[in-house]
Amino acid sequence: MPLTRDRIIGHDRERLAFRFTMLSDGEVVQCQISDAAMDELAGMQGTESSARQAQFLSLRETIERIASDLYDEAPRVKGHVVRIFTRHLGR
Repeated sequence: MPLTRDRIIGHDRERLAFRFTMLSDGEVVQCQISDAAMDELAGMQGTESSARQAQFLSLRETIERIASDLYDEAPRVKGHVVRIFTRHLGR
């Protein structure tokens, strides 16, 4: 079942990832995409932390589709975080 759009949390400088949430049948699913994966999707590298939200917004549909696909493939464990890395791109 596909996830649906929820909230943007923002860039996590410690984890070098952008965090957001999606919904699965009303339950919140924590998601994140690595900076490297987001840069690869955008066809660039070294995006500044301050520009990450704009980058996420421009790629949001693609990122959310990837997150939903990964969620469908993952075992259903409460608290599971959907993490997108470069290895998940171009599937």
